Amino acid sequence: MAARPGAGGRVRFNVGGQAFETTTTTLANAGRDSMLGALLDSSWNAPESPPEAAAAAREYFIDRNPACFAVLLDLLRTGSLHVPPHLPEKLLYREALYYGLLDHVRAARWGAFDGDRLRLASSVPGRAPGDGTAIRAAPDGGCCVAHGGAVHVYNWMLDERRPVSLDHSQVNDVAYLDAATLLIAARERLGKCDGGMAAFSAVSGDLRHRFRVSHGSEPKSFTAGALAFDGHASRIFASCKGRLNEYGVGVWDAATGEQADFFYEPPGVALGDADRLQWLDATGALMVATLFPKTDNCSIGLLDFRGKGVAWSWSDAGTAASLEDKRVLHAIAMDDERSVCVINQYDDLGFLDLRSAAGSGGVRWSSRSKLMNRKATGEESCYPKLATHGGQLFSSMNDSISVFSGPEHVLTSTLRRSYGGAICDFSIGGDRLFALHNEENVFDVWETPPPPII
Repeated sequence: MAARPGAGGRVRFNVGGQAFETTTTTLANAGRDSMLGALLDSSWNAPESPPEAAAAAREYFIDRNPACFAVLLDLLRTGSLHVPPHLPEKLLYREALYYGLLDHVRAARWGAFDGDRLRLASSVPGRAPGDGTAIRAAPDGGCCVAHGGAVHVYNWMLDERRPVSLDHSQVNDVAYLDAATLLIAARERLGKCDGGMAAFSAVSGDLRHRFRVSHGSEPKSFTAGALAFDGHASRIFASCKGRLNEYGVGVWDAATGEQADFFYEPPGVALGDADRLQWLDATGALMVATLFPKTDNCSIGLLDFRGKGVAWSWSDAGTAASLEDKRVLHAIAMDDERSVCVINQYDDLGFLDLRSAAGSGGVRWSSRSKLMNRKATGEESCYPKLATHGGQLFSSMNDSISVFSGPEHVLTSTLRRSYGGAICDFSIGGDRLFALHNEENVFDVWETPPPPII
C-alpha cells in the first residue's frame, strides 16, 4: 500500500491488472467503515511519505475482480447502481462485501418501503410443496420460511443458508430476534418432552439457547405458540400450553434467556391457544388474539403485566345470529394503537376501538374488500392475513395483497402475480415484502424501486 492521498487529490488503483483513477471526494462517499473510505483516514494509515516519493506512491494494488470494482466505483461517483448484463449480481454482492459497500449496494438496489410503489423483484421456489407454515422477514432484508419441522433461512441476497431442523417437532411460529438470531416456537410431542421455544443462529442454524418455563420453581415442558418481542425492554413473549393446564403467556429476558414472568390464563380467556401476540409500545400492553378456527369464539385482549390484569378485551361470544357467520381469522393493532383491525372469512375488514370500554362498541365491518375478491373456480383458498407498515394496512386475499392507505383505509394498490396459488402468509421487514404461496410453495419478494437520481 502507498501513502495516504492528499485532500482533494487523485488516487490510482490497479485492480486485478486494470487501472482506475478517481478522487478522494469519491472515495469519501464510501464512508469511514469501508475499505476504500479507510484510505483517507489517518488513523488507518502510516505517516505520509516524503514529497519526492508521494507522486510514485499514489497507486494502490488490489487483487480483486476489476469489472465489479468498476461498477462499485461508479456507484460511489453517481449514487446509481448499473450492473452490466454479463456480470452476475451475486458476484457483485461478494465484491461489495469485501470492500464494505454492501449497504451502499442495497440502498441503490431498492428504496425505502412504500406499499404503493412495490414491484415484484424475484420469486424463489420452496422446498416442501403445500407445507409452508409461515414466512418472516429479517431486519436486513433476508427471510425465513417454516415448513413442518424445519425452517429454511435466506440471506438478503436470497441465498439459502443452512436450515434449522427440529427433528420432527412441528414449528408453530418463528421470529427474528435480530438479523443473526431466530426464535422458533414448537409443539411438544406426546411423551417426548420436546417442543417449547429456542434461539438459533440464522447464519449457521446452530442452537444457541433453549428457553425454560418453571411453575412453582419446577421446570416444565410446554408447547409454544405465537411469539412477540418488546424491543425497548428486551422481553420475549410466547403463548404456552403445559401438560397440567399450565396455560398462559410466558415472558423471558432476551439478554439472559431466563424466564421473567408468566401470565396465567384467567377464566374465559384462552391465552395458551393464542394465534397472535403483538407488543404495543405506546400502550405498554400485549395484544393477545385467539381466533377461528382454533376456537369457536374469537377473543382479543390487552394484557397489562404491571397490574397483572386484562386491560381491555373483546369476544364474539353471544354475537347476534345475523352476524354469527362472520368469524375473525386474523387481527393486528394499528400503528396508532387506537384500534385493532380484523378480517373475516369473506375478506371483510373490521375495526375495534381500543378506547372503548371492554370492546363495547363491537366490530365496525366494511364490505369494500368483497369488490377485490378474485378467487378462481376450483382454486384452494388460504385464510387471509393482515400487516401494517408506515401507516399503511396490508391484507392478503387469495392470490393477491391489497394495500390500504390514509385514515379511512382507502384501497390504493394491489400486489398480484400469475402463479403459485393463494397466499398463505406474508411478512414485511428490511424494506421488503415477502409473500408465501401455498400450491407451488414459492415465495415472492417485492421491493420499492430507488428514487431517481436527479
